[in-house]
This record gives sequence, structure tokens and C-alpha cells, in this order.
Amino acid sequence: MPTEVEIMNALHGVVDPELGRSIVDLKMIRNLKISDGRVAFTLALTVPSCPLRDQLLESAEAAIKALPGVSHVDITMTSMTDEERRAAIGAAAPQLPKLNKFNQVKHLIAVMSGKGGVGKSSVTALLATALANRCQKVGVLDADITGPSIPKLFGLPPGGLRSSEQGLLPAVTGLGIKAMSINLLVESEDAAVIWRGPMISSAINQFWTEVIWGKLDYLLVDMPPGTSDAALTVMRNLPVNGVVLVTTPQSLATLVVKKAVAMLHELKIPVVGVVENMSYYVCPDCGKQHSIFGPSHAEEVAKAASAPVSARLPIVPEVTNLGDVGQIEQAAMKELDPLVETLLALPEAESKDKA
Repeated sequence: MPTEVEIMNALHGVVDPELGRSIVDLKMIRNLKISDGRVAFTLALTVPSCPLRDQLLESAEAAIKALPGVSHVDITMTSMTDEERRAAIGAAAPQLPKLNKFNQVKHLIAVMSGKGGVGKSSVTALLATALANRCQKVGVLDADITGPSIPKLFGLPPGGLRSSEQGLLPAVTGLGIKAMSINLLVESEDAAVIWRGPMISSAINQFWTEVIWGKLDYLLVDMPPGTSDAALTVMRNLPVNGVVLVTTPQSLATLVVKKAVAMLHELKIPVVGVVENMSYYVCPDCGKQHSIFGPSHAEEVAKAASAPVSARLPIVPEVTNLGDVGQIEQAAMKELDPLVETLLALPEAESKDKA
């Protein structure tokens, strides 16, 4: 059986992704008991509704089970008192990454879903194109480190980005949209990025702090699926002004997107609009609309998010084809116009990260 010291050493390797410190250093481990191959302890979360509770539980359990002689792990979840939480967060509060001194970003908008395969990247690219066509200076930060799509949509080749002492120069599209993605830094676009959460979070922070974005009216962040490390990094470390939520008609998509809504409510980040992608298909012969993926649930998402349904995007094969050949900037979807108008009307947020 492992000793108490060995168990605490093992748990020392479990890091709270949000605070960036070991759960042992944060004094989250309580009431440790060891008996006949069984290890039991209490894990005190900083807040009861911690979005990372399952991840922390699984990581702690795996760390103990890896020790020889352990047959069972029993973890009880609780939460810190207000005084304990203030002490833990105060001791662990990291310095938020600062925007490169050469940059000035007026609006930082995240395009999010929580669900994979709903077309976040396509919506991001179409929004960036629409804003650029309105004479706005636009950038796209591809935060989907393990599944990047932005370079493919804009026809940007892998590798070849230049850097200087001031920072990394982003790729620039035909319309002048600046883009940064992990696929612009690898040798081939199908190279796998096999990274754990901390490395992914570090890359996203670097895309914010080390890229020379210059002066931008809008920086759109193409979010990865889920509500864990990468999403928390963007929402916690970047001064997000608002979120565009992307969903599709299926009730399953609605269920998962509402998890993202719950996360945004927890973090007090506003949703500026809901986009229902793949909402319908218009028959080219008769002009009739067909609900390929069933009836819409966009209003349900909008109600949960306290935001309007800003756009219902049809399935347009021509737009898909343009994205496949890297010519998304030639696509235009008038259905996005109300959302574009909403973004153009947003007040400029005062940010301590502005140069």
C-alpha cells in the first residue's frame, strides 16, 4: 500500500486547469484515509458548480489508481468556504496574458457551440468575410488547436509564417483578414496535434499575446467543441466581449449547446446572437424549403441564452464547395446580415489589454 506521502505526491501532479496550480497546493485534499488497498479522501472544489469537477475527479482518481497496491478509490466532492476560496484563488490567481503592445482590438467575439460538427468554423469564416466586406478590419484566431479548419476555408497553406522580435506575423487572406491557426505552423495540413490540455491552453494564450494583429475592429475566435480546457482558456484569459452561439435543428445539438449556455451564464459572458446552421434546404427545382434535420429548436436555445435568433442559415452546396477549395471569401449569405448589423452596433469595450 502507498503511504500518505506517496499519495499526496501523486495528487500533486493533478493541476486545476483554471487556477494553474496543484490541487494539493490549493489545499483541496481533505480527510485522507488509507486501508486495505482502499484510498478515500474529500476533494474540496473552489465552487460547487465548478465546470471542471468531472475532469478533476477523473484525474485525481487516475493518479491514485496508478500507485501499486491501490484497489479502490473513493472520492467525496465538497466545496470550499468563502474564506477558503478567497485564500486559494488569491494565492493562485495568475496574471492574465496581455495583448501584444503593437495591437489594438476593439471587439473580441467568440463563435461557440459546445457541440462538434455544427459549422462553427464556417460561420466564423462567413462572418469574417461579411465584416471585411463592410470595410471592417478583421482577424480570426483559430482556437480549435486539435481540429483547425480556418486555413482550409480561406485557402491558406501550412507553414511559412514569419516572426520577429515583436511577435509572430499572421497569415493574410485576399480580403485582408488576418488569421492565426496551428495549421499555419505545421509542415502539412493533415499533421496531428496530439497535445494535452495545458499545451493547448498555452498555444491559445500565445495566439493572443505573441501574434501581431495590429489594429482590428473585430477579432473572431473560432472555438473548439466542449466546455473544458480550451474553452475556459478563451473565456477566462481573453477579454471576450460577446459570444455567437451556433446550433443546428436536432434536439441533440440543442441539448449540448445549452451546456455551453450554462457555462457562459456561470462566467457572466453575454450571448449576442444565436445562429441555426443547416436550418433548411431550398429545392432548386420547386423552391420549397425542406427541414433536412427536423424541426427547429433555435428558439429554445435563444430563450436559454437570453439572446435573439439572429440567423437561420440554409444548406447551400455552393458555399460548401467554396469552403472545400479555400475560397470561402467568395461566398455570401444574406441571412447573416442581421447578425452582422448587431456586431457593427456593439459599443467598443474598454479593455486594459488595449495598446
